[in-house]
Amino acid sequence: MNSSQITDYLSALVGMEMSLHSMEVVNRLTTLVDLPSEFVHLYIANCISSCENIKEKYMQNRLVRLVCVFLQSLIRNKIINVQDLFIEVQAFCIEFSRIREAASLFRLLKTLENQPT
Repeated sequence: MNSSQITDYLSALVGMEMSLHSMEVVNRLTTLVDLPSEFVHLYIANCISSCENIKEKYMQNRLVRLVCVFLQSLIRNKIINVQDLFIEVQAFCIEFSRIREAASLFRLLKTLENQPT
């Protein structure tokens, strides 16, 4: 695959409606190849935005839980530097603090924030 095809592929992933399947694809890609950090950040921003824009509570809660688990995986596997997205992810956790996984992600953020780098 040449670089323009890869760019097109990653752009298509960012532009897709967020779903469990697209998160699985991105999560798997992050373990196989070094993805550009801009792509990962855009994808995360898209995930957060999707969660905020869903009106149906059940689906919103489900998506928030998936995004939280996805973000925890990226953080624990050191795919993302949490400091790059700290404010956005923290705001997301606070907005959805009623959801257990968001509270757990928030605790992880706070633990990492207090660790010396």
